[in-house]
Amino acid sequence: MASSARRAISRHVTAALLSLAAMLAADPVLAQAAGPAASAAPAAALKLDTVTVQRSDIQQTVEAAGKLQLRKWADTYAQIGGQVKEVSVAIGDTVQADQALLEISPAQQAAKVESNRAQMARLQAELADQRAQHDFAQLQFKRQTQLKAQNATREEAFESARMNASSASARLDAITAQIHELEATLKIDEEARQKTLVKAPIAGTVVSLAVRKGQMLGAAQTAAPLLRIADLSEMTVAARVAESDVTRLRPGMAASFTTPGYPGKRWSGKLRQVIPVPADDTGEQGKQAFYIVLFEVKNQDHELMSGMSAQVQFVVAQARDALLLPANCLGAPDESGQYKVNVLDAGQRVSSRKVKVGLQNSQQAQILSGLVAGDKVLVGPVPAGLAAPAAFEAGAKPAVASGS
Repeated sequence: MASSARRAISRHVTAALLSLAAMLAADPVLAQAAGPAASAAPAAALKLDTVTVQRSDIQQTVEAAGKLQLRKWADTYAQIGGQVKEVSVAIGDTVQADQALLEISPAQQAAKVESNRAQMARLQAELADQRAQHDFAQLQFKRQTQLKAQNATREEAFESARMNASSASARLDAITAQIHELEATLKIDEEARQKTLVKAPIAGTVVSLAVRKGQMLGAAQTAAPLLRIADLSEMTVAARVAESDVTRLRPGMAASFTTPGYPGKRWSGKLRQVIPVPADDTGEQGKQAFYIVLFEVKNQDHELMSGMSAQVQFVVAQARDALLLPANCLGAPDESGQYKVNVLDAGQRVSSRKVKVGLQNSQQAQILSGLVAGDKVLVGPVPAGLAAPAAFEAGAKPAVASGS
């Protein structure tokens, strides 16, 4: 019985103490009258959630999704029809400029080329013979001209010599014209022979191949690219930026991105161009418009590949060594654009302050005035009994009585 009585008395005493603590916490006047010992108990029992104002760097960014694209590339075409005789490269091979990639056997028969050459030899022989006849006709006409001046020849003989000279000259011109025409044909044949070798227009890597050995290339197929060669040392990132954010972007801004293929690794570049027309018919029928924003990134190790997805970040503004406060500590701004925060001092009293904010992002805010490094800002509402007097809330020091 004695033990039960003691336990009952203990419970009554504990309940009385808890009731007293609650009353003191609810009424600061009673807490002051009860003395320091009584007021310390509830304050010590409270666990306050605070964050400390610190100095660090902050960035204001625009986020966007993007894709990697080839920066510099060139297609190769067949300039003549025929059968593909040899393909000397494969996808992924590295080639140099002017390197032979494939050979085509032209559809034009080699016998025709030889026939043109034989005809050229015949015309050259005819030209030599005609020159001799031309020279003889000119000599005869000259002699008849001298005889006519001496009235020592008939008019018929003179006219015949003149006609023979003119005819020989005409035949000489005709053969010369035929030779020139055949020379042009032979030049075309030689150029066609040189076009049987398809060469690389630039140095790079073969990224596509649309031809195989033995394939016949007709006149229509020569307009289609056979190979694509790309310089993979530099890639282009094409980001889709919403219309609400694209107006904040300018050429030269810092840009960076990550890609799922390389977790934790980030590549950087500088914004090159904003395409001024909506992408993929966006912005129609009341839909939000998106714009393509381009920037380049170095890819010396060829880690990045065309078509990879990228999570892009453009740096709109940034500040170094700034006072920072978590963004969730700020509520709504007042009419002047300032925010009200509660600061916990060393005496466990809370005072409200107005702060001016600069750059903001989803995690942090730059504090321009109202706080200093090391201030502890209360997260959430102020607990009862911890609010400072009005003088402290206004940021003023308590008045000191004269003579103190």
